[in-house]
Order: sequence, then structure tokens, then C-alpha cells
Amino acid sequence: MILLSVASLLLVYSSIVTLAIKHHDGNTLYYLFRHGFILICGLGLMYAAHRIKYTYYAKIAQFALYASIPLLLITLLVGTNINSANRWLTIPVINQTFQTSDLAKLALIMFLARFLAIKKDDVKDFQRGFLPMLIPIFLVCGLILPADLSTAALLFVNCLVLMFLGRVSLKHIGLLVLSGVFALGLVYITGKALPDTFNRLDTWVSRVESFASPDRVDANRSYQSDHSKIAIATGGITGKRPGKSTQRNFLPHPYSDFIYAIVLEEYGLIGGVIILFLYLLLLFRSIRIAMKCPKRFGSLLAVGIAFSLVFQAMVNMAVTVNLVPVTGQSLPMVSMGGTSIWFTCFAVGIILSVSASNDAEESSKTLVNQPSPYGV
Repeated sequence: MILLSVASLLLVYSSIVTLAIKHHDGNTLYYLFRHGFILICGLGLMYAAHRIKYTYYAKIAQFALYASIPLLLITLLVGTNINSANRWLTIPVINQTFQTSDLAKLALIMFLARFLAIKKDDVKDFQRGFLPMLIPIFLVCGLILPADLSTAALLFVNCLVLMFLGRVSLKHIGLLVLSGVFALGLVYITGKALPDTFNRLDTWVSRVESFASPDRVDANRSYQSDHSKIAIATGGITGKRPGKSTQRNFLPHPYSDFIYAIVLEEYGLIGGVIILFLYLLLLFRSIRIAMKCPKRFGSLLAVGIAFSLVFQAMVNMAVTVNLVPVTGQSLPMVSMGGTSIWFTCFAVGIILSVSASNDAEESSKTLVNQPSPYGV
């Protein structure tokens, strides 16, 4: 996490030039210190979260889920509109915006881990184990979907993976997949029949069409992907060196959605592989922590959160190298952000809480098993 924070500081400072010219007369130091402050606060929040015993997050999960649902609804109705999507709420007094979906994602993963742990004997039962899980999943994903299809889809996949790890019946998971596909089809039909219902539908469709057949679609629709590929091609193996990016002047969001393109342009394939390795290492270490945890809730919590972060990172990288359509997903802990970085740090702090509990239990067992120096 510290290495990702250092990479974030370097990359954001390098890619923020056009934004600084537009809003702060070219003062890039403003964004450097602002982003550095956010990262330091995030690491502090991560430390604070790891000091709380992970079992308390079972209770926090319920409160967080119950709070996130009305917040998502308020955001959908009266949230701050950016790019024809209501994804943000503005916090009064400090005038800071945050994506309510960040809270909802973490809350749903924690709640699902708690449910799977409590209902471990009933997870294969359709009525007692499977149906109660559907309500929060469809409610949260459904409220996120109108403004942010990619986030809703990623969260839905995370829930499927967590249910699989929680040993939910494969038949029931397959039924849930079919239900998700049906719901997505219903959204498409409704959006075409009533255009005002889903304002972002045309954007979703155009991105998929641009990815599927780039030669037959208007070049403006593939603008981001084209410049991302130019950044990759010109970066080569070793890159242009820090601060030498040219595509940062052309990419719409080089400091967030396409920051991995700046990695590949300035640090080359070597830098890109290092960032990829850090995320894979985060997933590997989290799986190790989950395997050592004696409690089902702790195991599911650690692996569920880690998969959520790493899966989002993989999607962001896949978009950059044109493996999947443009989604608008940021690179966790690396892209510029405020509350998104704080939620990421808080999530990793929960994983560290599980790890700290494992270490404490191992230490106590070691002390118990040690022979007495007095022979007693």
C-alpha cells in the first residue's frame, strides 16, 4: 500500500498538468500537496481501521448497509450531476463530494460475508440461505446501475465470487447470473422505450459498439482508447521517464480512469508490470491471511475485500490496453481521488485487522504451549 501510494503521488503529479492550467493557473504543486495530504490521511485511516478487531465489523456492516441504501437513493434523485450521471453527494460545511457507491460496495461485501458466516449451515437452502441474500444484492446494485453500470456490474461479480467461496449452491449462483442478465436486458429495453429513464444508456451502448467494431464506429467514440494505445506504443519497454508524457495532454482523465496509460508511457512495460505485481501481491497476501483466519467471517471478509480492489484494478488496466470497453473505473489507491482513496484505505485496514487478529491468536498459542521454566 505504501508503494502504491508513492506511485500515486508521482503519477498524479505528472498527469495533472492540464487540470492545473485549467483551474489553478498551472500550479501543479496545489494538486501535489492536496493529493499527498489525502494519501497520508488515508494511510492513517487504514492504521485506525486495523486497530479495531475485525469481529466488530460484523455489526458495522449492518449499519453501513442500512445507511448506504437511502444515501444511494438520495444520490440518484438529487446528487451532483457530472457527465450526465448522479454519482456524487456533497458533504455540507466542508463542500467535499463523495461517491456513495464506494460506501455501498464495502458495506455490501461486509454484510454478505457476515450473512454467509452466520448462515453457514443454510447457505445451500433456497429459502433460508439463498433468497435473503438477493434482497440487498439487487437493491444496492439496482440503485447504483442507473448512473454507473460498470460499478454495479463489478459489485455483482464480487457478490457472485463471495457466494461461491461461501459454498452457495452452484445452481443458485447460476440462477442469480441469469437473473442479472434478465435485469440488464430489461434496463436496455426500458431505456430504449423511455429515453429519460436511463440517461447513460446511449453512452454504454456506444462504448460497447466502439470496442466490438472500431472500424465501423465514429472515431470520436474511440478517442480515449486510441490515445491510450499511443501512450503504450510510445512508452516501449523502459518508458519516456517520469514527467515526459505527451498523451496526458490528450487523454480526458489521465489522472484517474487512464492513469495506467501514463504508467506505461512514462515507465514503460517495466513500470506497468511492477504496478500489476503489487496488486497481485496484495491479493496473494490477503488470501494467505484469509486461510490463516479460524473464523469464517474473517476469511470471507479479507478475501472479499481484496478481490473487490484487485478486480477493479484489473478492469482499469484491461480498459487501458483495450481488452474491454471503456468503463470509467479508477485504479484503486493510484488514481487521484478523495473519499475513494479513503474508502480503499479503510477496506485494506479491515484486512489488516484480520491479519492482526491471526497474529494475536498465534502468539497466545505459542505462549500456552511453551514449557514452564520452573517445570510446572
